[in-house]
Amino acid sequence: MKWRKMADHVQGLAQLEILCKQLYETTDTAVRHQAEKALVEFTNSPDCLSKCQLLLERGSSSYSQLLAATCLSKLVSRTSNPLPLEQRIDIRNYVLNYLATRPKLAAFVTQALIQLYARITKLGWFDCQKDDYVFRNVIGDVTRFLQDSVEHCIIGVTILSQLTNEINQADTTHPLTKHRKIASSFRDSSLFDIFTLSCNLLKQASGKNLNLNDESQHGLLMQLLKLSYNCLNYDFIGTSTDESSDDLCTVQIPTSWRSAFLDSSTLQLFFNLYHSIPPSLSPLVLSCLVQIASVRRSLFNNAERAKFLSHLVDGVKRILANPQCLPDPNNYHEFCRLLARLKSNYQLGELVKVENYPEVIRLIANFTVTSLQHWEFAPNSVHYLLSLWQRLAASVPYVKATEPHLLETYTPEVTKAYITSRLESVHVILRDGLEDPLDDAGLVQQQLDQLSTIGRCEYEKTCALLVQLFDQAAQTYQELLQSTNSSAMDITVQEGRLTWLVYIIGAVIGGRVSFASTDEQDAMDGELVCRVLQLMNLTDSRLAQAGNERLELAMLSFFEQFRKIYIGDQVQKSSKLYRRLSEVLGLNDETMVLSVFIGKIITNLKYWGQCEPITSKTLQLLNDLSLGYPSCLSVRKLVKLSAVQFMLNNHTSEHFSFLGVNNQSNLSDMRCRTTFYTALGRLLMVDLGEDEDQFEQFMLPLTAAFEAVAQMLSTNTFNEQEAKRTLVGLVRDLRGIAFAFNAKTSFMMLFDWIYPTYMPILQRAIELWYHDPACTTPVLKLMAELVHNRSQRLQFDVSSPNGILLFRETSKMITTYGNRILTLGEVPKDQVYGVKLKGVSVCFAMLKAVLSGNYVNFGVFRLYGDDALDNALQTFIKLLLSIPHSDLLDYPKLSQSFYSLLEVLTQDHMNFIASLEPHVVMYILSSISEGLTALDTMVCTGCCSSLDHIVTYLFKQLSRSTKKRPAPMATDDRFLHIMQQHPEMIQQMLSTVLNIIIFEDCRNQWSMSRPLLGLILLNEKYFADLRNSIVNSQPPEKQQAMHLCFENLMEGIERNLLTKNRDRFTQNLSVFRREVNDSMKNSTYGVNSNDMMS
Repeated sequence: MKWRKMADHVQGLAQLEILCKQLYETTDTAVRHQAEKALVEFTNSPDCLSKCQLLLERGSSSYSQLLAATCLSKLVSRTSNPLPLEQRIDIRNYVLNYLATRPKLAAFVTQALIQLYARITKLGWFDCQKDDYVFRNVIGDVTRFLQDSVEHCIIGVTILSQLTNEINQADTTHPLTKHRKIASSFRDSSLFDIFTLSCNLLKQASGKNLNLNDESQHGLLMQLLKLSYNCLNYDFIGTSTDESSDDLCTVQIPTSWRSAFLDSSTLQLFFNLYHSIPPSLSPLVLSCLVQIASVRRSLFNNAERAKFLSHLVDGVKRILANPQCLPDPNNYHEFCRLLARLKSNYQLGELVKVENYPEVIRLIANFTVTSLQHWEFAPNSVHYLLSLWQRLAASVPYVKATEPHLLETYTPEVTKAYITSRLESVHVILRDGLEDPLDDAGLVQQQLDQLSTIGRCEYEKTCALLVQLFDQAAQTYQELLQSTNSSAMDITVQEGRLTWLVYIIGAVIGGRVSFASTDEQDAMDGELVCRVLQLMNLTDSRLAQAGNERLELAMLSFFEQFRKIYIGDQVQKSSKLYRRLSEVLGLNDETMVLSVFIGKIITNLKYWGQCEPITSKTLQLLNDLSLGYPSCLSVRKLVKLSAVQFMLNNHTSEHFSFLGVNNQSNLSDMRCRTTFYTALGRLLMVDLGEDEDQFEQFMLPLTAAFEAVAQMLSTNTFNEQEAKRTLVGLVRDLRGIAFAFNAKTSFMMLFDWIYPTYMPILQRAIELWYHDPACTTPVLKLMAELVHNRSQRLQFDVSSPNGILLFRETSKMITTYGNRILTLGEVPKDQVYGVKLKGVSVCFAMLKAVLSGNYVNFGVFRLYGDDALDNALQTFIKLLLSIPHSDLLDYPKLSQSFYSLLEVLTQDHMNFIASLEPHVVMYILSSISEGLTALDTMVCTGCCSSLDHIVTYLFKQLSRSTKKRPAPMATDDRFLHIMQQHPEMIQQMLSTVLNIIIFEDCRNQWSMSRPLLGLILLNEKYFADLRNSIVNSQPPEKQQAMHLCFENLMEGIERNLLTKNRDRFTQNLSVFRREVNDSMKNSTYGVNSNDMMS
């Protein structure tokens, strides 16, 4: 790099150092903000590069060196106006020399400089100078560091570690395809050498008597372990695994690495290190062992795998036999992960053949039992132990090996340890005021899912234990309730124990689905169910005085599992479970059991109406019971129950307190009402038929509520909060009913009930409270549901104007809301979705539903001078222009509703799109262009479809203008004119679509192919240039093959957009993509698709 002389810049240097100090040290926000602003200007200045060298050479503070390193990283990373190759080579060499001559820099400066080296190396991986890949000699770059002092060694190892990490991670500024090409090339050319080097250095280190109290030697060992881990944690095949799916991970080690894993010394090295280094470093060793244990099965043949597994199990046994380091939480966590991998990557049939299996399974069982008993220690690690036993238990029916697996001995011990430890924890948690694990519903559910499989292994023992513990707890609980001097603490402890037992019983009953069940096991389930139902009778009888929320939630979890397994048309009613229920509780058949369900639901809604978690879970249970076709036998049985008839005839706040409107809860807490009325709507439909009187009877409470709101709104002075509350509750109820009524007969009854009588009230609410989303969103969602032609329920008679009238109401609501919401002006960014964009999103969904509902002929509006359609569409445009492009893609619900509406508009209302002002057309095209690269496949597919409709429309207009046809309409002319004025927009979309198809992981190839043909036919010259650019960017020996791919793509394609021609093109494109990918896979050249498409 030709660095400029900088003798005159000393004053500027001092100023920069002051700004750096202010940025990193000051506590004054205003000063920091000013410093940040000035430094941003510095990073964007033309002489930034030269000043960065000056800061590194002469800067007196570490902060100025950090600034220089981060600025240089930005400069080498930029995609527009990149630095020349010579400059980047100079920077790379300068950084290496700088690090070599200054080994004692501040840690964060060293880190930033190594990051800069890694970034330059990654981005220049395919850069050539005189046929030499100048950035690839990474091991050569660090060799001089490794041969010097310990400090230099640490820098060298950190460089390799950071580089491996950098190349492994995709960044958003460069195409994913470029990242994968670099990552694959690095994997094939350098990664194994780096891993081998790290293992050799670790062997040398472990062979010496390291003084690990010496900070630098300790640091070197830590960096070596991090390097080994980064090599083993590399994304070898580009799957970008999600860390949350940790326990399913397989490490896809390349076949060329086989030698390192067939040689047992690699595995032995890490086990030996674990026992010889301090506990602070051993979690890193265990992390490496977790990766090694997860090596793909296909790397070995059967004999090799058995040998490898034997060494692995020996190592695990050695750790279990010497557990001194395991009390450290990080060590313990990683060791639990290692145990889980034993079963996720190896079969039980292979494990039992290992020589020391009986001893190891005993040690693992003891370790698990001890871990479960110490429930307060590292609770997040228990998941891995339970997942190991869950997988072992699930494998039992499939083991063909003759060697004993001994799980019948140890699984009951694990089950018992889990259950008893949870029960024993209750008293300690209450006594010491600790955090209750039952409050973390997700964690409890995950553990119970695992226990459901473990408990089903040797189910007789599980049941006997649960019956014994339950009887003890229930008896003690009953005695405490009957005693006059029992303490509240003792009662709460017993309720806590019973809560755990009810959860666990629900889980093991749910576990029946995983195993082939026998009559004896069904009878055991019956024993457990009887006990829970008896407990329920006891607790329900006390609800008037007191209740326990956690116990009620456990009951609901139990009912949900019971419903899944034993309720429904597919369940054998001769099941031994029903026989046991009949003997003990007199519940002779499914109808009587359903009556228990409904009784519990009504009791909960009566006594727990103000407790949102219980109410919502209870209503979800009711909703699940109501699902199924009206012909579904269990649903028909349900409807015949007197309790269900009671609900259908008495759904008022008098009987169900959560339907009340005078409580102080938030408006948003009324959401559960929609679930309630969805379930009631389904149950009502079973026998409703065409009985309008029954429907009117059912709607009486809602009619009264609407009349009350109408009465309030008709006076000038009314209680606004009460009116809002009543209305929001009402529209949530109606939305539930509208969702459930998906048959024409019942939906028409609802439509005639609400229109025209009550529609003005909804319109008035939007006018009054447009600024309050808690009120408007439920109203808009109800309207969106009413206009949604679900299951063709909106079919009006030939002589009925109702379709047009319904659209008028929709148009009026969208226009009213849209015009008023735009008067709010600028809304703060953190409130913009809730206050504005959520309502706008519902309006877009509503307009899409009505435009695509197929029950309105929209040509009628213009014909008769009705402006309803124009008003709705113009409001859509106004709302759209008030939303920045970034927001359209940042909020998933908004982007889905907008792009699906745009698809309908471009398909059926292209004349309207064509009549828009140029800036609006450009906005819409820009939004399509950005949506094409969206991560959401639905959005991307919608954009392809919209673009296809626009391109087809343009192509037809151009075809007409070249033929002697009648003069086109002025709007058509204008649209063509806009497109001819801005050809770059269509050209950019052509290059984007082609780029995605060739270089990206294209998940919707068919959708992408549809607009591509039209784009090519509209831009034939530009397409030819693009094709030549792509061909010329290939290595010389590949250019002919790439040229042939493009020739084949257009082979047999005519200059029209007829369906037959499009289908031919789509087929050609599939072949084209496959051939191009095959050609590029074997290419050693990097193709920067951004350069190609620019």
